Amino acid sequence: MPHSANDDGRSLAIAAEVLYLANITLVPVLGFVILLLLYLRQTPQTPALARCHLRQAISGSLWAGALLVALTTLILLLGGYRSAYTLITLILYFFSCHSVLILLGMAGLARALAGKPFVYPLIGVRCDDKSLFQ
Repeated sequence: MPHSANDDGRSLAIAAEVLYLANITLVPVLGFVILLLLYLRQTPQTPALARCHLRQAISGSLWAGALLVALTTLILLLGGYRSAYTLITLILYFFSCHSVLILLGMAGLARALAGKPFVYPLIGVRCDDKSLFQ
């Protein structure tokens, strides 16, 4: 994605947050694949704002996927497949945990629109920490 001189990475940061939200709401796998392609296409000239939001969106997406698989499996294994309690627990988990992940994505999008960095609480990767992805 080309960057204009006065863009400072804002458009790429916005795209990263929109793709994170798309990944956890509308188009789960497709959103992540496109987000991953954007992340892999970044260069040393990619503005710091865009790199920060790309890292947050990748980290958030990985956490969201891991939570979805791990906790759903755990709830099903502990509660039994046919139990009404299991269904209620799954619904409560989905609405509480998944809603928090969506709210984090919306906060990240708001910060990207404002041209400011954002680190997801608990699941985010510090923007100045190069050890995880770079």
